[in-house]
Amino acid sequence: MKADPAPQPSILILASGSGSNLQALIDASRERDFPGKIVAVGCNRPQAFALERAAQANIETFVVDHTKHQSREEFDGALMAEILRHNPDLIVLAGFMRILTTDFVRAFRGKLLNVHPSLLPKYTGLNTHQRALDAGEAIHGTSIHFVTEELDGGPVIAQAEVQVLPEDTAESLEERVQAREHVLYPIVIRWFCEGRIQLGSDFAMFDGELLKSPMRLPDN
Repeated sequence: MKADPAPQPSILILASGSGSNLQALIDASRERDFPGKIVAVGCNRPQAFALERAAQANIETFVVDHTKHQSREEFDGALMAEILRHNPDLIVLAGFMRILTTDFVRAFRGKLLNVHPSLLPKYTGLNTHQRALDAGEAIHGTSIHFVTEELDGGPVIAQAEVQVLPEDTAESLEERVQAREHVLYPIVIRWFCEGRIQLGSDFAMFDGELLKSPMRLPDN
């Protein structure tokens, strides 16, 4: 008699806006050999189109509206309660535009991934594309990293490069960076679900070895 297959790791995704990275992850999760299952999508904005994308894919959704809470701590507590209800193996931040409290990050240590639109450690925070243009960068890109208490400072797992063109605007650069995010994020989440990446004390591990520098996907 065949043993039941091991349950797939469960993935919960948090988003704030249109959910283009969410859609890339939904599409990837539909591949026959994808090793994880998206169990829920949460948003802090009731009108976020990400909720519609999830609903169209028959994925459960929830909203924790940050405007209904008096403090970041109160909001994070409500968000944590919703997440714990689903008990996910992995929490994916996909354009989730909230700075999370230390207590929240510590509660889910090693299970939180984020995508950031720059080649970290360059350009943490906002307006990364304009800042890269202003600095005259020849190469820009995106990073997938573990979330730790330091904003955009957790160990970076992988990065994808984008060449900066002479005619680029912040908008055109953002569009190409997002296209690379849609390729890279599903790859990293696949690695996580396969048990290939973990968070060490203050560094990322890949296949049981210290990841000395992020894996890099060059521009096409």
